[in-house]
Amino acid sequence: MVRFGVGLPTMQEIETLGPQGVARAARLAESAGLDSVGASDVLVGDGTLALEGVVALATAAAVTERVMLDFGVLSVPTRPVAMMAAQVQTLQYLSRGRVRLGLGLGGFPGSPFWTAVGAPSTGRGRLTDEALRTLPGLIAGRPTAVGAERVEVTLAPGTSVPPLLVGSGTGEAALRRVARFADGWVPSALTPAQVRTALSRLREFADEYRRPVPFVDLGVHTVLGDDREARQAMEARLSRFFRLSPDEIREATVSGSPAEAAERVAAFAEAGVDEIGFAIDGYDFLGQIELIGEIRAHLAH
Repeated sequence: MVRFGVGLPTMQEIETLGPQGVARAARLAESAGLDSVGASDVLVGDGTLALEGVVALATAAAVTERVMLDFGVLSVPTRPVAMMAAQVQTLQYLSRGRVRLGLGLGGFPGSPFWTAVGAPSTGRGRLTDEALRTLPGLIAGRPTAVGAERVEVTLAPGTSVPPLLVGSGTGEAALRRVARFADGWVPSALTPAQVRTALSRLREFADEYRRPVPFVDLGVHTVLGDDREARQAMEARLSRFFRLSPDEIREATVSGSPAEAAERVAAFAEAGVDEIGFAIDGYDFLGQIELIGEIRAHLAH
């Protein structure tokens, strides 16, 4: 059975949900039977609303007991790897092992925030590869050489190393990085046919590196229920952003009633998707979480 996660309200949703929104959404996701909650790393620094992901997930951890805590995904270039390891290790310790560490190149090079923290616009793939090699030892509490100076760092208390997930597109270099380092792959905005094609390549690369095939945790934008205006706004925005046709956008998103949504989820599962991380675009954020929880009942029939 495909597993369900949901992105926490860390962007424009906070205008209506306020400071209590992250905690309320996390508790609701757990009670609705979802498997994970996630936080995006989309700090731009131009006035766009965005809560910092580590703090948001720490808040979710404090009010839940069961759901996994997903970074979907942390931008490697914006954080020194030793600090990232310390934050993840602490969250893993305090949540009793519920973290899943998603990492990526980051999508906003050259933005005000990236410039302010000294994040490079080039060499992001190299930095991500180095982080994927270094983070497991740091989080586990093993002496680990870090940075160009190869300074030995030991962080304590060591914890179990969370599953490593890599967020990426479907290009060869990206899929090779996933196959070489990751336990899971986090793509987004793909149709079932595109998932099937990319997963075939990912299997080939995993075989080449003699590693297990990473599981697929697909990010999917969603508007559930009968809010036609919200659905049309979502499709128009995503079509511009991802440069997909209207038909492709409809195939790559999940909309309609829980029963209709279950049909789309089943198509993704048949293509090889193991988990779906729902990015909510509907206006009633908490109501959308409840509807996501209802999808699974329709999948069982």
